[in-house]
Amino acid sequence: MDRVLGGGLVPGSVLLLGGAPGVGKSTLLLQLAGRAHVAGQRVLYVSGEESREQVALRAGRLGAEAAEIRFLATDRLEEILSAVETEEADLVCVDSIQTIWSSDLSSAPGTVTQVRSCSASLQSMAKSTGAATVLVGHVTKGGSLAGPRTLEHLVDVVLHFEGQRTGEHRLLRGSKNRFGSVDELAVFRMTGSGLEPVSDPGALFLEDRPDSVSGSAVAVPLHGTRPLPAEIQALTARARYSSPQRIATGFPLRRLNIILAVLERRAGLDLGASDVFLSVIGGLRLTDPAADLAVAAALASASLDRPVPGGMAFIAEIGLGGELRAVSHAESRIAAARAAGLGPMVVSSGVASSLGRSADVRFARTVSEVLRILENP
Repeated sequence: MDRVLGGGLVPGSVLLLGGAPGVGKSTLLLQLAGRAHVAGQRVLYVSGEESREQVALRAGRLGAEAAEIRFLATDRLEEILSAVETEEADLVCVDSIQTIWSSDLSSAPGTVTQVRSCSASLQSMAKSTGAATVLVGHVTKGGSLAGPRTLEHLVDVVLHFEGQRTGEHRLLRGSKNRFGSVDELAVFRMTGSGLEPVSDPGALFLEDRPDSVSGSAVAVPLHGTRPLPAEIQALTARARYSSPQRIATGFPLRRLNIILAVLERRAGLDLGASDVFLSVIGGLRLTDPAADLAVAAALASASLDRPVPGGMAFIAEIGLGGELRAVSHAESRIAAARAAGLGPMVVSSGVASSLGRSADVRFARTVSEVLRILENP
């Protein structure tokens, strides 16, 4: 969490943690509270959804760190504010903001008025006492945070906790952070004793990559300050309808359409009459332009039905003229690819002077050159 937050929790800040039901928000919050308690901070954990006995069962699985924190089972705002003042808490955890209500308002808990008013009161409390405050928030069916939009404007940090309940891996990313970057990513593994950080997420996202299947290519985008290898899969098929489909998961659709146009106009790869499906494996979202070349390689591999040579990675941005443009931090990206056992790496000729010659680095100037590399590796 320190990586995603930009160094840790800031005193007096308000953090909103959102996620789907059952993804592990309460587990993450309880582990965070336990770590803060061990570090000598005064922690108050408030639950408006679960009883003391229910939370104690989870805390018992997580260990003594979580079992020793101060706990309050209430959904009354006034009781929370009084307890924070009495305990002189350094960290306040509220699970969840949609259950909290104030007796000063006649509306029911979870309504727009209650959520807005209670959030504003908790923000004011955090600023006046200096207590870092973490609010758990529910999400809608569409994946957005439930409640009024002003809730996200009130808080200092918004984090999204994502993953499949049936799977063991969880992703934590930010969409707002007044104290750091929103591009950082943390990966956790859900175990019987709680969440464990994944020290090498790059290898995690590549562990099931097929070796002899067309349409798969590896990019090395930056997530904040960390380069993280990611697998991109593409599938092309003859369109059954008059308007071919363009579907992308984890990659901007408009950027995909641009790359398709460049491949057709500059590299002679005709995909105009084909359905195109693109997916970034592992739930990652790629916004780094350095992933452009890997997307183009995956599309070309799928169209030609020819697998990308095993271990090859692609690091470059594509211009509208079909040229490959240099990207920042090329050295660290190549180092991350080598650490993941990848190679050779195909990069823009624009970074040749800074990288020098190496047996596992191949330079190219245009998309057409990369397609020739794929045809004759």
